[in-house]
Amino acid sequence: MNTDNLGIYDARQLGKPKFAILGIQHLFAMFGATILVPLITGLDVSATLLFAGIGTLIFHLVSKLQVPAFLGSSFAFLGGYASVKQLCVAQGLTDEVALNYAYIGVAAASLLYFVMAFLLKMFGTEKVMRFFPPVVTGPMVIAIGLTLSGSAIGNCQQNWLLAVTAIAIVIGTSIWGKGIIKIVPILLGVVGSYALAAALGEVDFSKLDEAAWIGLPIDMDRTAISVMKDPNFDLVVTSIIAIFPIAFATIMEHIGDMCAIQSTVGKNFIKEPGLHRTLCGDGLATFLASVFGAPANTTYGENTGVLNLTKVFDPAVIRLAACFAIVLSFCPKFACLIGLMPAATIGGVSLILYGMISAVGVRNLVETSVDFSSSRNVFVAALIMVVSIGVQYGTDGGVKIGSVAFSGLALAALVGIFLNAILPDQLGMKVKSFNGKEKKYRK
Repeated sequence: MNTDNLGIYDARQLGKPKFAILGIQHLFAMFGATILVPLITGLDVSATLLFAGIGTLIFHLVSKLQVPAFLGSSFAFLGGYASVKQLCVAQGLTDEVALNYAYIGVAAASLLYFVMAFLLKMFGTEKVMRFFPPVVTGPMVIAIGLTLSGSAIGNCQQNWLLAVTAIAIVIGTSIWGKGIIKIVPILLGVVGSYALAAALGEVDFSKLDEAAWIGLPIDMDRTAISVMKDPNFDLVVTSIIAIFPIAFATIMEHIGDMCAIQSTVGKNFIKEPGLHRTLCGDGLATFLASVFGAPANTTYGENTGVLNLTKVFDPAVIRLAACFAIVLSFCPKFACLIGLMPAATIGGVSLILYGMISAVGVRNLVETSVDFSSSRNVFVAALIMVVSIGVQYGTDGGVKIGSVAFSGLALAALVGIFLNAILPDQLGMKVKSFNGKEKKYRK
């Protein structure tokens, strides 16, 4: 078996049943957050599942089948959808048509991924990544988990009994479980908490009877393509201007996620297959999803948490989960069943997964020997975390400039990169770079 002391890199040798269960676990890990975006914005759940699966497969293909990442709905664009909807409704359009214009804005924003990938390819990863040393990316990874934690707590508050049940099952099976039980704690936590909710009468299954078994996941009247029949060019430009800047935030999040994944897996994905490939895969997945009426895609921290918990790092498991998502997108009844999952169940599992993300960021700082006796490093890390969390919970989720809302993570990334670039490194701090060699990061 292809394993080492840290994890399993070839899950096929675990056997087909275990391999399938591992794929289902990743499906469940991404499901709650992925379907939450369309529920908030009014996008279609089935289309969301379809392009989460297709987007993941595209990402894996572009990244040479090496990176164990799942692509799901991006929360970063929520402000963009809301802004465009408000602007278009003010012009007399319906919410559905307004979202069609928003899809165009997201598709345009995805092009920035390819620009960044081109710069990485042209100037080299090392030259570009010197702006993203561990003192910047480590706190960013920590902040990603912490800024997501509020939604997990909010869900847990719906029913703490269900949330604690999910948490207890995940922790118990992860620590004391044997064999297959030990490597599917998330799935068991979801199933156990959901079963308890059903037994207590907390789930209303009446809507399940109304859902069809088979249905098409795409409604062509709810896509960017439908706008092209008779477009309002002013609204097209407005949508692009409103949403395009958000891509700067998601690119920063992508880099942070790649750092988290490679730190978890123990392989240098920044170098091979390279950030230019992972960015292109993410950008292509987002472009395709937005054209056909699904949310923008992003690499999912929930699934990174599963990797960290189970120590099964085989990308093929993620691809299997993507195939499951595609198949299930054609089954409205299953989408309904998952949609009925209690928020507290999702919250309990998410609480652990989001914490795992932050823990990876802490480990990244420790393993790269970032020197916090240096004041400049303290300032950089402190402001990244305070800005990201402060904006998230001290405002309505972002700072608005005109009709565009910038998330805390976006502002924190800009602050961190700027401070790291201008503050002098008087101590000549040395940290391990992405290739494992010691390297100085100074102005």
